[in-house]
Amino acid sequence: MQTIDADAHVLETEQTWEYMDGADKKYRPQIVGSPDGTGKDEYWLVDGTLRLKSGNVGRNTPQASREMRDVPTRVKHMDELGVGIQVLYPTLFLIPLTPRPEVELALCRSYNRWLADIWRQEKERLRWAAVMPLMSMEQTLQEARFAKENGACAIFMRGTEGDLLLSDPYFFPLYEEAQRLDITIGVHAANGSATLFNYYKYEPVGFSKFKLNCVGGFHALVMDRIPEKFPKLRIGFLEISAEWLPYAFTDLTKRFRMKGKELNRDFLKQDRIFVACETTDDIPYIVQKLGDENIVIGSDYAHADSATELMAIANLSNDQRLTPTLAKKIVWDNARALYGL
Repeated sequence: MQTIDADAHVLETEQTWEYMDGADKKYRPQIVGSPDGTGKDEYWLVDGTLRLKSGNVGRNTPQASREMRDVPTRVKHMDELGVGIQVLYPTLFLIPLTPRPEVELALCRSYNRWLADIWRQEKERLRWAAVMPLMSMEQTLQEARFAKENGACAIFMRGTEGDLLLSDPYFFPLYEEAQRLDITIGVHAANGSATLFNYYKYEPVGFSKFKLNCVGGFHALVMDRIPEKFPKLRIGFLEISAEWLPYAFTDLTKRFRMKGKELNRDFLKQDRIFVACETTDDIPYIVQKLGDENIVIGSDYAHADSATELMAIANLSNDQRLTPTLAKKIVWDNARALYGL
């Protein structure tokens, strides 16, 4: 089954934190009820702060599947959806969780070992993106090595990390290690900046908070020529659609020319940058403007938001706007290239 869901999810459970040991156990997140006592929602209590647990749950998926309590159930559902491989991204880590490096490290280490155990149960069909304790770069590099050795095909990053742009030199050791390990940087719709997260706390949806910051991250990486500094690095942008690409290309082109440079139409291919589209995107126009070798697609499996489309792979494969060759590129060839599969 030659299809790859480039962006699927797992929902963390108590099992996620079973891998904490020793002194780390005191940082284990706890599930608590609604502060108002209504019992309508569940929350994670993480380092003294409540984070909604029950808000973005794809109830059109089996609970045992979305929570990875039963891997065969997940694989069976993938078969029903016509999906050969899923790349698994986190849920809780889409937001900033703690200002303390030691807590972040404990959370990341436990999550990554949970995913490694899941991968061992289905190595051919389930690959994953590892979460990084980015407040400690040396620990980040160690986690990246563990992840590569245990089935990860990507390193999860958010559109903003702390108060730094993705092009900040602080991240250069990670990018260097990622290209050495031949593992992809997967920039997912998410926000790792407590400052920005709190700024948008009254935004009823996550458009500015989670998506537009990733577009800014894309712009910064291209503008600051990070792909040239790390010529083997692959970067993916997930769950922010691809409709914005022509706009970003036009803006970057003008800024390059102001510096006496040109940005080629095929810069995505040249820079090894991939973007996940949605079936509602004007895909023919996007590929006309920027080529067809760097567009992938994800279903957002296990979630229930504006980007979620459980049948995304099948729907795109049958999209009458696309040639069979283009559809195959998006659901298979390009995703293989993105993740080095």
